[in-house]
Amino acid sequence: MDIGASHEDTGAGTHGNASAAAEISPDGAAEVISSPVPAGLPQETGQKVIALVDDDRNILTTVSIALQSEGYATRLYSDGEAALKALLENPPELAVFDIKMPRMDGMELLRQLRRHSTLPVIFLTSKDDEQDEEMGLELGADDYIAKPFSLRLLLARIRAILRRSAALAADADPDNADAQRETVETLARGRLSMDPARHQVSWDGRPVSLTVTEFLILEALAIRPGVIKSRNQLMDAAYTEDMFVDDRTVDSHIKRIRRKFRAVDREFGAIETLYGAGYSFTDG
Repeated sequence: MDIGASHEDTGAGTHGNASAAAEISPDGAAEVISSPVPAGLPQETGQKVIALVDDDRNILTTVSIALQSEGYATRLYSDGEAALKALLENPPELAVFDIKMPRMDGMELLRQLRRHSTLPVIFLTSKDDEQDEEMGLELGADDYIAKPFSLRLLLARIRAILRRSAALAADADPDNADAQRETVETLARGRLSMDPARHQVSWDGRPVSLTVTEFLILEALAIRPGVIKSRNQLMDAAYTEDMFVDDRTVDSHIKRIRRKFRAVDREFGAIETLYGAGYSFTDG
């Protein structure tokens, strides 16, 4: 089911108890009946909490039900102002929010949130709105998804970012860090180093910050240096599901990856374009 294109229910992603539908209060805060953690109270159930911020109630309800069916608890907010206070006072594990919202849009919410918090954020943007994508990533979003989007894609991105957050938290815990590192295999290709568990990347020892999508595309190229990967192969690696992505989207991801590496090495040229065929990585 694609979310954001229309509100027609195709049945996908909406299984579960209908009582999980969201009730949004006038001030923007929303509570989901099945959510075990009302705002302001400590989490005690062990469920991971996902905050959703969007002025479209149909999107909030549909995504919330899908997340709850996967074992997550949800907190919903219909505008940025209501969300900001709650996110800072009682942080969830991750937040997903739209760019276009009344009172405080997603960009301003992210900007103010980043002054005080490193909470993982996925933001939703209009299809082909590259300016929003660039600005959101520069402000510190962990990833973005263009509308219309599939619930499977959103769930895959949430899982990937939560895995990364858990691995980073283990690093900070002296009782768990050694055990965590023992299970991690770092991918090293020349000057490139990639840590799949933490989604951390470095070039010549200098960190390069990539989104989940960018990381997966680069990993697909770096696993087999010199092998040409088509655009379809790269998007299969990044999205792990059957969905149409046009060539321009793939090219935009590659362009951003190159730009980020050139910020630490102006001569970076390890990703080669083979016109009409795709891309390859060279570790020479």
